[in-house]
Amino acid sequence: MNLPEPAWLASWAAAPPDTGAALERFDSLASVAPDHMAGLWRGRSLPTGHPLDGLLEALGWYGKAIQPDGRAHPLLFRTPSGAIASLDPAWMPTALALRWPSAARSALVRSAFRTLGPALRAQGPAAGLDLREFRGRRGLALVYDRQPIVDHLGRIDPDRVMGVMTRTGMARPFLFLLTREVSFSGHSPLGPSPAHRREPTDSGPSA
Repeated sequence: MNLPEPAWLASWAAAPPDTGAALERFDSLASVAPDHMAGLWRGRSLPTGHPLDGLLEALGWYGKAIQPDGRAHPLLFRTPSGAIASLDPAWMPTALALRWPSAARSALVRSAFRTLGPALRAQGPAAGLDLREFRGRRGLALVYDRQPIVDHLGRIDPDRVMGVMTRTGMARPFLFLLTREVSFSGHSPLGPSPAHRREPTDSGPSA
């Protein structure tokens, strides 16, 4: 069972901080060890007034899965059938979503995203853990293979991690929370791609 959320996190949605205050909170967090990240993580936006706040959830974002070898499925989405599928970040129109966030949230776009989902499936992990400099210190980050995106990671508690997504050309970072659903040790049960698997509460590990 996860620990109770710290007070500052529990109050985040009701009183979202601005980007500067959110980054100061990130600076206060402990660094993350690579083996700590092995597992299936449920994700949600930490709103700061960023164009991407809530957008991934509107499209069915589930979270991320990180294998024991440090390779990762960074974009896990729920399919209409309830399965969890790994999508390839290379096919995600991030630049368009940043430019027209309202359009990206529209019913038309959500419907098109569900329809195109099978064509966007990843063939395997599409990111990997690495050490990167960020805000004056060196820490663990998730680096995408074919997108100019880096997710910098900070440890909140044993089962929660704050992420700060930076992208080339993006004016300010996007913040998110990861909460552990399943730990992986040894061989990841996800295999090369977690498509068509169910949530742990349904029938076992997925993402």
